[in-house]
Amino acid sequence: MDNRAIGIFDSGLGGLTAAEELSKLLPDEHIVYLSDSYNFPYGEKTREKIIGMSRNDMRFLLSKDVKAVFIACGTATSNALEVLAEESPVPVFGVVEPAVIEAVSLTKNNKIGLLATRASVAAGTYQRLINELKPELEVTAKACPKFATMVEDGIFDKNDERVLKAVEEYLPPLKQAGVDTVILGCTHYPLLADVITEYMGMNVRLISAGAAAARKLCAYLRENELACEKRAPRTDYFTTGSTENFAHTAALMLRRDLSPQLCGIEPFDKDGNI
Repeated sequence: MDNRAIGIFDSGLGGLTAAEELSKLLPDEHIVYLSDSYNFPYGEKTREKIIGMSRNDMRFLLSKDVKAVFIACGTATSNALEVLAEESPVPVFGVVEPAVIEAVSLTKNNKIGLLATRASVAAGTYQRLINELKPELEVTAKACPKFATMVEDGIFDKNDERVLKAVEEYLPPLKQAGVDTVILGCTHYPLLADVITEYMGMNVRLISAGAAAARKLCAYLRENELACEKRAPRTDYFTTGSTENFAHTAALMLRRDLSPQLCGIEPFDKDGNI
């Protein structure tokens, strides 16, 4: 047993979807969640800056004496996971590989769609791993820069005209390709799952990268006897951005007030330096 906390970071609030899944799987764990909202969105930045900012996120979480770090950000995973895992004294988990494994196992027609940030699509990590596991699969990848920003602004109702317009802008290539499985490669995107399903059709399976990674982390901790002993669950939330904005959007996403557990911290600068 290891009663230290699990650290989770994202460029914003999208990682809350992954944190919620992890809390359901491991209800006794202490979780430390970091939102680097000051530097949001990571998906529009260069690989070098993404690595720099992710290192800052790691340093903060390690200062909290965590036993593992969960990168609940597709962009940071795609661009910085290998660097962070090599430098970290604790295990580091990303969202890409677990989602790819689930998608490859579930597709029936060998056609997979990927919705992700510009930086994730450009990095090609999702596409490369899919090709390594099953080269004959066809992958249709589409960058969706508006999706994460809308979710951060609390805009994810399936009937909102702005949401519908973005879906009609991004999803046609996937529908035309006839994909039967879609990876939601950014942890913000599950908040748009309803409208994506309505557009793509009920027969298209959506894979939440954050949820898939939470399942992998849960299995790892249990298999290695690192899960904590039974106790009252606790999650501490930290943000480099506005605590008011975080609390407002988080309440819309999770339907509860996180303010009592939320703390603002000094922001990391735009070049990935503390």
